[in-house]
Amino acid sequence: MDTGSDRGTNESATGETAAEDAPHVSKAPAFIKANRSLHLSWQVGVFVVGLVVIGAGIAMLVLPGPGWVAIFAGLAIWATEFAWASLVLRWTKRKVTEAAQKALDPKVRRRNIILTSVGLVVAGALIGFYLWKYGLVLPWNIKDQ
Repeated sequence: MDTGSDRGTNESATGETAAEDAPHVSKAPAFIKANRSLHLSWQVGVFVVGLVVIGAGIAMLVLPGPGWVAIFAGLAIWATEFAWASLVLRWTKRKVTEAAQKALDPKVRRRNIILTSVGLVVAGALIGFYLWKYGLVLPWNIKDQ
C-alpha cells in the first residue's frame, strides 16, 4: 500500500523545490518511519483518529457544535500522513479564500444585504399574518378544542 507519504523531495526542472510540487512527507517520528510495520500502524492510527474527528464534525452539522471546524481539523489530521488529504486540504483552503475575497466585493455585499433584507421582510410579514389570524397562543395555554 503506497500512500505517497514516505517519498523524498522532488526538484523541478530549474533545480528549485516548490511547496506546490514537493511530494508529501510523513510527520511520523523517525523511529516509526524506520520500521515499515510500525509506520503502517501509525498511518492506520492517524486514519482512524481523523475519521473519528470527521465523523464527529458531520454529526455536529445537525447537532450543536462547530461541525465544519471539526471536519477541517480531521482533514488536517489526515494531511499529516496522506498526500491526497494534503491536496484536498490545500484545495479547500484556496476555495475558502476565494469565497472570502468574493464576499468582500461591493456588488456581492450589496446583493447579499438586499436578499437578507427581503428575506427578513417576508418572514416578518408571514409572522405578522399568523399573529393577526390566530393571535399569540402558547402551546401550554391551548384549551381543548
